[in-house]
Amino acid sequence: MITHAKEAEKFNKDEARVDWHDDTLWFVRQKRDRMAHNIPEWEQLREKASQIKNHTLSNLDQYLIQFEKHALANGVHVHWAANAVEHNQIVFQIIQKHGFQKIVKSKSMLTEECHLNEFLISQGIEVIDTDLGERIVQLRHEPPSHIVLPAIHLKKEDVGETFHQHLGTEKGAKDPQYLTEAARQHLREKFIAADLALTGVNFAVAETGGIVVCTNEGNADMGAHLANVHIACMGIEKIIPRQADLSVFLRLLARSATGQPITTYSSHFLRPAPGKEMHIVLVDNGRTEQLARADFRNSLKCIRCAACFNTCPVYRRSGGHSYHTAVAGPIGSILAPNIDMRKYADLPFASTLCGSCSNVCPVKIDIHDQLWKWRQILAQEGHTGTAKATGMKLMSAVLSNPDIYRFAGSTGRWFLRHVPSLASNSLNPWFKQREMPEPPKESFRDWYMKNRKKPKGE
Repeated sequence: MITHAKEAEKFNKDEARVDWHDDTLWFVRQKRDRMAHNIPEWEQLREKASQIKNHTLSNLDQYLIQFEKHALANGVHVHWAANAVEHNQIVFQIIQKHGFQKIVKSKSMLTEECHLNEFLISQGIEVIDTDLGERIVQLRHEPPSHIVLPAIHLKKEDVGETFHQHLGTEKGAKDPQYLTEAARQHLREKFIAADLALTGVNFAVAETGGIVVCTNEGNADMGAHLANVHIACMGIEKIIPRQADLSVFLRLLARSATGQPITTYSSHFLRPAPGKEMHIVLVDNGRTEQLARADFRNSLKCIRCAACFNTCPVYRRSGGHSYHTAVAGPIGSILAPNIDMRKYADLPFASTLCGSCSNVCPVKIDIHDQLWKWRQILAQEGHTGTAKATGMKLMSAVLSNPDIYRFAGSTGRWFLRHVPSLASNSLNPWFKQREMPEPPKESFRDWYMKNRKKPKGE
């Protein structure tokens, strides 16, 4: 069975790459901080966004109906999908109806969640991801490792080799401008030949029936404007009530994601162009179940900025693929167990619970609290392994009895000093990627009892 710990162990074998991955994401986190600190009202924006999302989730049924009504009035075809299978079938039926064979697709984590690419390719449809990062990992037959920076686990040398194999660029070429130009020429042909364009949705406005798609490359616009049919796929939580609310979320999104004031393209789609078709597929796929869980409904406020990825010490040093789900990182670790509790039972434990994810979240999701709550549910439901459950019971017994705790501490220090191989061996998971600390001569309690200033009369 795939687990985060096993996949992280593979990633950690290349220590130099792990350090580079860690530094790169921390650089993005620092850019986010500079942008946030340049806006005096940053915390008010976060609070406003959180309140809008709270209100929307509490009235989600009404806003979805309002959105559908206005979208239909705009001439858009609206479809509803209860799960990933229905979503994929709806998209395929639209493609079949027109007899299309080639589609281009901009970034959409929902379609990754539904495994749309694999499904359409199995039906004989050519699917080309047009986001540069997604196209790179598609050529390598890999899933994205990050929801905003899909190829962040790859260096320019890796991209150069991939393009040499698939696009015929010069062997050893690694200049980013040269590689980007090669990708541009390659994708331009795909755009022109495509019959249909599929995009994700960042925000769907209930009062207008319009959608907003944010990209830095303009690939969503080019695909949607060149093709005769545009399909936009969205989770039902992407609804916001009013057009005016966009001013809050657009200011938060790019600053939190990549540390830039706004995405290069914030494209508004309201109705199909004359002679063309536009479809919107609204997908549940477990979201209403998450909405009904009082402790976890806040996770649906997520605007997919990935700020929690970039700040997470576990994500930065274990890589996105170790999470084995479409949305990795801290937010993915609270979304995935809702879809399949058994398959993703390991993910809420892939965290130090330091709370940095909650601190940077632009919509104030209590991510680390939810990770902790998921651990409790998974343990109650029997989804933690026997070793972990036994270990936790043993630790609980030790920590709840001061005498046993002091005895265990004293015994542990003695063994670490005199028989260090008992802890420093390959059977100890903690030792595999760390150096064991030097045991202290005495516990803090013993030191304190000897050195504290005694009150007069004691």
